[in-house]
Amino acid sequence: MNNYETVFILTPVLSDVQMKEAVEKFRDFLTANGCEMVNEETWGLRKLAYPIDKKSTGFYCLFEFKGEPTIVKKLETTFRRDERVIRFLTFRLDKYAVAYAEKRRNVRAQKAAEAAQAPAAQPESETPKQD
Repeated sequence: MNNYETVFILTPVLSDVQMKEAVEKFRDFLTANGCEMVNEETWGLRKLAYPIDKKSTGFYCLFEFKGEPTIVKKLETTFRRDERVIRFLTFRLDKYAVAYAEKRRNVRAQKAAEAAQAPAAQPESETPKQD
């Protein structure tokens, strides 16, 4: 099994529920075809570098997964058949890219943990002082 990373852009006219439904559809497709999901990130609505189909923004999503080489063609066919996907890119990760992706995930998780602890400590410092 190889490590793969795919980024796809969904059309910005979707509601939040429709966007999550599309992401779930592709995640379920991968797991149903024997892939192991390593990481999933939803980057949200972002500006495109250039207009695509007269749209200047799109919902970005990233999947990291392990799977057989034949799954890539099936996944890209599924992306092409879905009108909600305006762009996609899938590539195989070599051992260095896998190490970098793991490091990036760990740093991101560490920042999220620090952010979760910071609000808990903040209200204590904002407590009004009594004279």
